[in-house]
Amino acid sequence: MTKLLIVDDEQVGREGLQAILQKGFPELTIEQAKNGKMAVELAESFRPELILMDIKMPGMDGLEAAEIIGKKYPAIKIVMVTAYDTFDYARRALKLGVKDYLLKPSKAGEIKKTVGRVLEQIGEENIERERSRLREDALERVMPVIETDIVTQLLFDHVHEVHSDELVAWLGADAGSETFALSVLVPDGAEGAYGAIRDRVRREAAGWVGALYGRQIPVIAFRDRSRPFRAQASELARGLLEAGRTRSNVHEGWFVGVGSVCASLAQVRQSYREALLATPDPQQPVRYRLYTDKPESGNSDSVLDYPDKRWEQHFFEQIRVGDWDGIRTETLDFLRRCESEGADRLQAQQRVSERLWVALRVLAEMGVDMDTPTFSFQAHDYRQLRAETGSILDRIKQAYAEHLDRIKPDTVRRIKQYIAERSHEDISLESIGEKFELSPFYISKLFKEQVGVNYIDFLTQCRIDKAKKLMSDPARSLKEITFEVGYHDPNYFSKVFKKMCDISPTEYRKALLGGAE
Repeated sequence: MTKLLIVDDEQVGREGLQAILQKGFPELTIEQAKNGKMAVELAESFRPELILMDIKMPGMDGLEAAEIIGKKYPAIKIVMVTAYDTFDYARRALKLGVKDYLLKPSKAGEIKKTVGRVLEQIGEENIERERSRLREDALERVMPVIETDIVTQLLFDHVHEVHSDELVAWLGADAGSETFALSVLVPDGAEGAYGAIRDRVRREAAGWVGALYGRQIPVIAFRDRSRPFRAQASELARGLLEAGRTRSNVHEGWFVGVGSVCASLAQVRQSYREALLATPDPQQPVRYRLYTDKPESGNSDSVLDYPDKRWEQHFFEQIRVGDWDGIRTETLDFLRRCESEGADRLQAQQRVSERLWVALRVLAEMGVDMDTPTFSFQAHDYRQLRAETGSILDRIKQAYAEHLDRIKPDTVRRIKQYIAERSHEDISLESIGEKFELSPFYISKLFKEQVGVNYIDFLTQCRIDKAKKLMSDPARSLKEITFEVGYHDPNYFSKVFKKMCDISPTEYRKALLGGAE
């Protein structure tokens, strides 16, 4: 119901205008004001969308009232009504943003025509506002999807250049920002605390939270240059632990590993690997640790020194490609060197435990879920320690092999079909993972290896191909096509289309339709 206010110091004029407008536009709700001061008051209490304002009135005239109302409520449309047809009045009215001008007396048809034009404009603006509201609501709903996907791609895949800057900007960050990664280990039975952890990060605008996989939650945090890194990272880690424990009522088994600061988002993957390596053992009394607190390697000639970053990188790649024979050989060789150099057996066992723990956490990214690898007894000599270590590695290798066997040969084909059929929806790696009962991170890896592109590239191509088909229908606007293929912002759709096709959607459509609009 549109609200209209008639302002005139003559009651006969007000009543006449209301009779004409009520007959021509019965859906209008109409109020009257007899002077400018009352018009300003009603603008606040009645909140009209359109005002018919007489200019010459005692006290505050129509132009003064229009100026006050226009500054306070710029969305209200004003049509001036006056018997004074002078250039000066018209010029002042235009400067105030007045939409039209009616002379006294005017014929009923002219009044209805003028008011009808403004009402039509109001209707169009209301429709556009509602569309904007719906787009904002949709974007608000999809933001968690964008957040988990960008974390997945940054930490476990390669973000496509078409999307990275735009998605990062939507999430309110700069791709060149300094960042660091955290890995939150969630104990069994506390998975429900995921929402509390995400809320904590979002409330403090500290960073982004990825999807829960296995019992791990990856977090990308933004560096606060006004504070020492240790203070910021420690406070965030403690806050995440507090949020998770409070929500789950489970206090044992939580741990947060914190990686080093990276110069940009493009390097944050290395920080996440460090966050995994910062976790020494879930049984340790400490509940969080920074990678920078990890003992330095190479400080002595001891075989028990922590390995350097080159070995860490090598170890990660061995796990991800499934080189368990290589891992077994190198781990047992490490124990043989410890024995030959007379290294402390318990420390050697601790180093192996740390390697096994990291391996288990990396495997969780792929959806391989198994119990924490622990030694069933304290070895009395290195021979027993090697035998027990070999047995644990054999169990991990078997779990990895069983996981691969569960994946059907046509899994990627079915995933591609699933994406193509639902490309217009707010589809995500997380939802795909739920559908196919696979880790979203493993799906990303599997898709990239077998298709040659990551899933977001494939999703984009599906949407662009569908948009091209819809553009052949001249009855559909580009804005309608944008929403129909799954995008929430026409400007973003245009950028993606041009990046993928080397031509804008408008230019493509002109060429497709032979220059016809």
